[in-house]
Amino acid sequence: MTELSAAHDAAVTDRSRLAGSAYSSDRDLAARQSLYQWQTPRYDLPGIVAEQLSGVRGRVADVGCGNGKFIQRLRDDRPDLALLGLDIAPGILADLPGPVVVADATRLPLATASVDAALALHMLYHVPDIPQAVRELSRVVARDGVVIASTNSDRDKAELDDLWQRAAGDVLGTGRGPARISLSARFSLEKAPAFLGEEFGRVETIELPGTITVHDPEPVIAHMASYRAWADQHDVPFEATIERARTILVDHIARHGTFEVTCLGGILVCRR
Repeated sequence: MTELSAAHDAAVTDRSRLAGSAYSSDRDLAARQSLYQWQTPRYDLPGIVAEQLSGVRGRVADVGCGNGKFIQRLRDDRPDLALLGLDIAPGILADLPGPVVVADATRLPLATASVDAALALHMLYHVPDIPQAVRELSRVVARDGVVIASTNSDRDKAELDDLWQRAAGDVLGTGRGPARISLSARFSLEKAPAFLGEEFGRVETIELPGTITVHDPEPVIAHMASYRAWADQHDVPFEATIERARTILVDHIARHGTFEVTCLGGILVCRR
């Protein structure tokens, strides 16, 4: 691991940064989620998760529930389930109807085998000790239960990485600037099965490829700006790079009509 990647890992998992800035409200998370409005095909990710839970009865814990996108859908679709949301950031839980609990994924305040399913959706990459978090998920889920995780591929949104490096290079006058921070790299779709396989004998990966097509730069700019909590990790003036990216996008869309971003995320369904 390089010194830079180690610093990025530390920043992605820093509890004070996560709770106090990145997820102190749902503003930045919502900006990242909203980009998928322009994706083809459109995946109903909460619906896919609900479908995977169709055979589950009883209690479900949403670990790292964030702004409640999944848990609120499950409360609508599956009122028979007893749902508990847990997150490390008190601020993002403020407007989410309970029951919710501020909790650390490596020390879940749940009894052994006390839930019938657990969700860990786009969050395990934020945990400093991923194997311990997986052990905790395994501990709290009943023997015949299911754990559903999700993340992005190492190849996800490569066009945004290229756009950032081009904009950063223009700001720095270096031709091509440093890479932007990746949140999911520590627990990518390619790495996740090995982590989860330490505790679960069956890990099924469901890939969700797509293409985001925008006719206006703002959805992309909002997504890129949502990484502001990690602005100090980019080795380039963050706001200036965002504005340069906006200019590049405006020019690209004027010439080509659209800007496309290739996506690859997925969910992992884990059973013993």
